[in-house]
Amino acid sequence: MSFPFYIAFRYLFSKKSHHAINIISGVSVFGIAIATAALVCILSVFNGFQDMVAGLFTAFDPQLKILPAEGKFMAADEPELERVRGDERIAVWSEVVEDNALFTLANRQVMGVVKGVDDEFEQLIDMDRIGFGEGVFQLHADVIDYGVAGIGLLSQLGTTVDFPPIQIYAPRKGERIDLNNPAASFSHEEVFSPQLAFNVKQGKYDAQYVITNIALARRLFERQGEVTQIELKLTDGADTDRVKSDLRRALGEKYRVLDRYEQQEDTFRIMKVEKLISYIFLTFILLIACFNIIGSLSMLIIDKRDDAVTLRNLGATNSQIAGIFMLEGRMITLFGAIVGLLLGVGLCLLQQEFGLLKFGRSAGNYIIDVYPVSVHVQDLVLIFATVIIVGFVSVWYPVRHLSKKSLELKNNN
Repeated sequence: MSFPFYIAFRYLFSKKSHHAINIISGVSVFGIAIATAALVCILSVFNGFQDMVAGLFTAFDPQLKILPAEGKFMAADEPELERVRGDERIAVWSEVVEDNALFTLANRQVMGVVKGVDDEFEQLIDMDRIGFGEGVFQLHADVIDYGVAGIGLLSQLGTTVDFPPIQIYAPRKGERIDLNNPAASFSHEEVFSPQLAFNVKQGKYDAQYVITNIALARRLFERQGEVTQIELKLTDGADTDRVKSDLRRALGEKYRVLDRYEQQEDTFRIMKVEKLISYIFLTFILLIACFNIIGSLSMLIIDKRDDAVTLRNLGATNSQIAGIFMLEGRMITLFGAIVGLLLGVGLCLLQQEFGLLKFGRSAGNYIIDVYPVSVHVQDLVLIFATVIIVGFVSVWYPVRHLSKKSLELKNNN
């Protein structure tokens, strides 16, 4: 144990001549601990919301999606696509034709999205999880086309899961609208009810999408032999990032390969920005808490001026004496950081186990009833590093300056 560290350790835990110094030191540790715990809890709540949103999107978004780099449509039999289709890590390969259309029922009209899928699509989604109704997932039978609509879209059309045929219209490719006969400028299809709807609990999907078979979508949008995207499900144990990287390299610049987070990039970018802003604000609060350390060390330096002179007479240099008080400030920061991390993680575990903080008094009013939390190790490392750096830097100059002035004043006296 080094000489400055031994003296600083004794100063921190020994009883001072003025009891107020012990109290202020305790308040300093408490302030650092509270700021650290707040960082842990706030960042963990953001992680919880991000994981929750990712879980909701997972029910509808594929693991990987292949899109054209330019334009909306691409040929389904492109050589590059056929080359990667046989990758043994791909469990499900589903072709999709997706575009905007007009839905009409009785006297109601709603703009939405037709998502035409092949028979493989059912293996991509968990319909048991998002399905709503007594029917089964069925998109075609003989000459009948079925449509599985979002419950929000059905609500806008003023109908239920057991709806009469919904009429779907889309502009014909390459044609201008004939004002004398507008209906002739639109392709027309209709879908029947399979007694089933879906509820992803995301307005982007629930209020806009109708899932139907790809043959109907190709007729409607006049896109025979083309797709807008290819949705993939990987085999169990496959590394999503590795497969994504390999597909991007194999397909080249003509295509984009997106994972679930990239498919919802705007949503997750907003959440990351909010998390970053919260982190910055709480770091400023942490900096304010560090001023308590400066006050505690200032009183300690004044209280130990005689000891400092004695140490210098025994051969200690001014740097060593300043280092003693510097080490004490750093130990206060370190203890506060450790206590704060333990407190923050403990509160998060209690929230996970018992749901102490709830959204409202009535259960079922929201998607979830309690605030979600998810503690990430990388966040704990970041928080610990932030507290240590802010604490160490904030006491460096004041301690050196105060200890130097105190020694000069004692010598002059």
